Amino acid sequence: MLTTESVSLSLMMVDGVVISSRHTYTSPFSKKINNSNPHKFQHPNLILSASSHRGVWSRAAFPSTSSCSPLSEHPHQPYHRRKHHRHPVVYLDRSIDMEELLKSMAQTTNEQELYALLSPYKDRQLSVRFMVSLLSREPDWQRSLALLDWINEVALYRPSVFAYNVVIRNVLRAKQWVIAQGLFDEMRQRALAPDRYTYSMLITHFGKEGMFDSALSWLQKMEQDRVSGDLVLYSNLIELSRKLQDYSKAISIFSRLKRSGIRPDLVAYNSIINVFGKAKLFREARALLKEMRMNGVMPDTVSYSTLLSMYVENEKFVEALSVFSEMNEVKCKLDLTTCNIMIDVYGQLDMAKEADRLFWSMRKMGIEPSVVTYNTLLRVYGEAELFGEAIHLFRLMQRKDIEQNVVTYNTMIKIYGKSLEHEKAGNLVQEMQKRGIEPNTITYSTIISIWGKAGKLDRAAMLFQKLRSSGVEIDQVLYQTMIVAYERAGLVAHSKRLLHELKHQDNIPRETAIKILARAGRVEEATWVFRQAIDAREVKDIAVFWCMIDLYSRNRKYMNVIEVFDKMQGEGYFPNSNMIALVLNAYGKLREFEKADAVYKEMHEEGCVFSDEVHFQMLSLYGARGDFDTMESLFERLDSEPNINKKELHLVVSNIYERANKLNDAARIINRMTEKGILKS
Repeated sequence: MLTTESVSLSLMMVDGVVISSRHTYTSPFSKKINNSNPHKFQHPNLILSASSHRGVWSRAAFPSTSSCSPLSEHPHQPYHRRKHHRHPVVYLDRSIDMEELLKSMAQTTNEQELYALLSPYKDRQLSVRFMVSLLSREPDWQRSLALLDWINEVALYRPSVFAYNVVIRNVLRAKQWVIAQGLFDEMRQRALAPDRYTYSMLITHFGKEGMFDSALSWLQKMEQDRVSGDLVLYSNLIELSRKLQDYSKAISIFSRLKRSGIRPDLVAYNSIINVFGKAKLFREARALLKEMRMNGVMPDTVSYSTLLSMYVENEKFVEALSVFSEMNEVKCKLDLTTCNIMIDVYGQLDMAKEADRLFWSMRKMGIEPSVVTYNTLLRVYGEAELFGEAIHLFRLMQRKDIEQNVVTYNTMIKIYGKSLEHEKAGNLVQEMQKRGIEPNTITYSTIISIWGKAGKLDRAAMLFQKLRSSGVEIDQVLYQTMIVAYERAGLVAHSKRLLHELKHQDNIPRETAIKILARAGRVEEATWVFRQAIDAREVKDIAVFWCMIDLYSRNRKYMNVIEVFDKMQGEGYFPNSNMIALVLNAYGKLREFEKADAVYKEMHEEGCVFSDEVHFQMLSLYGARGDFDTMESLFERLDSEPNINKKELHLVVSNIYERANKLNDAARIINRMTEKGILKS
C-alpha cells in the first residue's frame, strides 16, 4: 500500500496548486464516506488527510512491483497480450444487454463489487468498442475511473485513447482537476498520445472554471506535441478571454488560430470584432469586415450590430452611421437590436426624422418594436422638442397594451418638464403607481428638478423630506438635485445643510457632484455647481471639463460648450481629440468658422493627435463656409497620411461637394476613388 510519504514524493504544481499525479494515487474508490448516498463513491485522494479510507483499495504506483493490492496478480505494468488464439475472437457484445449491465453496475459501491460483476468478462470477451460505450454511459465519474482500471489492469485490454478521453471527460465534468491531470500523465506513461479531443476537453473545462493560466498551459503542451487545434477550440478560448476581459490574450489567440492555418468562421469573427471593440481598436474592428469577405465569410447582422454597439458605447455616432449605411448597401437584414441602436444614433445626431422613419418602417421589415425601442424614440422626440409626437407615442403604447416600464414614465416626466407642463409630470407619478410601476430615484429627482424650476420649492422640499422619512434610498443625484433647487431659490442655508450631510456621508466634493449630475443629464443643476466650483477654483480635474462639454453638446447648448472650453484653456488644460470634435461641432453650429479653424490649427501645431472624425468635421466646416480651396488643401494632405481611412475621407469630401451642388467635383472625387481602387475596399 502507498503511504502518505510516498504520495507526497510525487507532488507537482498545476495552476499554482500542489497536486499529485494519478499514477501515484491510491485506489480510485473507497467505501462510502458520506452515508447519505449508498451509490456514490468517494475518491480518497481528494482528501489527502483521509488516510483511514485509503486502505480499503490501494493502488500501487505505475509501474510497480508492490503486492499489497488485492489485485497484485495484475500489478500496473506496460500492456502485454495474452497468448493468441488460432481462431478469431468471437465477442459477446450482441448477447449482452448493456442497459441491464449498467443497472447492475449502478448497484456496486466499491471496486470489489464492480470487479466481481465484471469477472465473467475478464478474458476480454467484450470488444474495446463495447467497453468504451459502457464507459461513456456511466454517469458516476468514480465508477468510470474504476472501470478504466479494470479494463487496463484486470482484463488487460490494449490501452485506448478513446477510453481515457471518456474518463477524462467524466472527471472534468465533476471538476476533479487533479485526477484529470493524473489521467493525462498516465496516458503518456502507457505510450498513448493525447489527441485533439483530449486537449480540447482540458483546455475548455479549465478555461470555463476561470483557471485560464492552466488552460493556456494545456494549449502550449498541445502545440509542443504538434497536435493541431481546431476552430471550436480556439473559438472557445477567444470567448473565455473575452468574458475574463483579457482582450490582449483573446487577440493573441486569434492570431495563433490564423497562423495555424485555420480559417475563422462567422462566429469566431463576430467574437473577435467584439473583442477589438472592447479593446477600443476601432480601425482594426472595422477592417475585419474586409478580411471576412476576402476569406469568403460574409458579415451578418450580428457582425454589423456588434460594430454599431462598439461605436455607440464610445459615442462615435458618425462612424456608427457609416456602418449602418454600409449595412444597407450590402442589403444585410436588420434586426431589433440594430434598429434600437440606430434610433438612438439618429437622435444623437439630431436626425429625429430619420429615427421616426426607421421606427415606423420596422413592422414592414417584420420586426416588432420592443419597449426599449419605444423608450428610445420617446427620448429622441423629447430631445428634439417634438413634444406632441412624444405624447402621441406614449398614449399609443397604452391604447395598444404595449408594455411600459419605469424608464418609459421617467422619459415622459422629463418631457413634460421640458414642455413646462408641471402638473402633468406630477400626475404621471401617480399614474405609474396605480399601474404597479414603482418610481425610482431618477423619477423623484426629475420631479424635484421640475418643481424647483417652476418655483414650487415647497412641493419639492415636501417630497424630498417624505422620501427621507419613508426609507427610500436617497442617492447622490437626488441629493444634488435638491441642493441646486434650494440654491436657485436663494435658500443657501438649506443647501449648505444638505451639502454638509452629503459630504459628511460620502465625502463628495463639488467635482464629483458635477460628474454625477452631468452623467445624469441634469443640465441646470450641473451648470450651477460647475460655475460655483469654477468661481471657487475647485476644479482640478480635466474630466470635469469633459463631462460638461459632453453634457452641453448632447443638449445642443453650443454657447456653453465654448464657454467651458475657454475656461479649460484658461486653466492650462490640454484637450483630447474627443473634446476638439465637440468644440468644432459647436463652432460649426454657431457658424463661427474662423474660430473653429483657429482651434484646429492651434491644436494640430501643439501636437494633439486627432481622430479621423475631427479632420472630417473640419473639412465639413470649410465646405459649410464655402472655402473649397482650403478644403481641397486639407483633403490632399490627409490623403497622403497613411493612418487616415481613405474611403471615408473621399466619401466625406464627395458629400460636401454634393451638398454644395458642386456635382462635377463630387463626381471627380468618386472617380478618383475608383481609379485608386478605394471604392472596393
